[in-house]
Amino acid sequence: MTVEPDVRVGQESDASVVERSWHEPEVFAVLFDRHADSVHRYAARRLGGEAAEDVMAETFTTAFQQRFRYDTGQAGARPWLFGIATNLISRHRRAEARRLRALGRLPPDGTGGGRAEETVADQVAARVSAQAVGRELAGALARLPARHRDVLLLVAWADLGYEEVARALNVPVGTVRSRLHRARRKVREALGGSDPTALQEESGQSDGQSDDGGLRR
Repeated sequence: MTVEPDVRVGQESDASVVERSWHEPEVFAVLFDRHADSVHRYAARRLGGEAAEDVMAETFTTAFQQRFRYDTGQAGARPWLFGIATNLISRHRRAEARRLRALGRLPPDGTGGGRAEETVADQVAARVSAQAVGRELAGALARLPARHRDVLLLVAWADLGYEEVARALNVPVGTVRSRLHRARRKVREALGGSDPTALQEESGQSDGQSDDGGLRR
């Protein structure tokens, strides 16, 4: 059976696309076209570009393999996909924390200072600093427990609402709110009271707008 015209596919919900892919596997490519870029951006901001390529590819490979388990009652697949990506990122916890700490050690100009003992992590952090978070915020994020960092960055960088984060991480919404509150409090404490991670309430998150002072990009 052939894939129907893209015009019709483009009008389908993600859930419908996944369900059709049960019998027409090639249709799953529509989901990749819709969401691969955003998954890649999220992974790149957390791990850097090279690792992000692997995470993005494995996210969609895993999603394809698990497509028969998808809850078709959920029209949008983004929480599902970002949940898979976050689980894959968890395999790189040490690399992520090392990258954030390296960025946090950079001087204000982001040059790395030309130190002879500069590590590979420092060099990578310097190259990506223009696209990544500020050095003070990077240091604060590095010190967060991984489960709190996941929630904060799924909201701030993946633009998921609280209920979507709950589905992504398979935890109650109350747990998401609690972890987000603790993460933001820790960031404020680390930054002397300023709050660059200030996020809108759930009712205002769907439009992707934020007054976070730079955490979202």
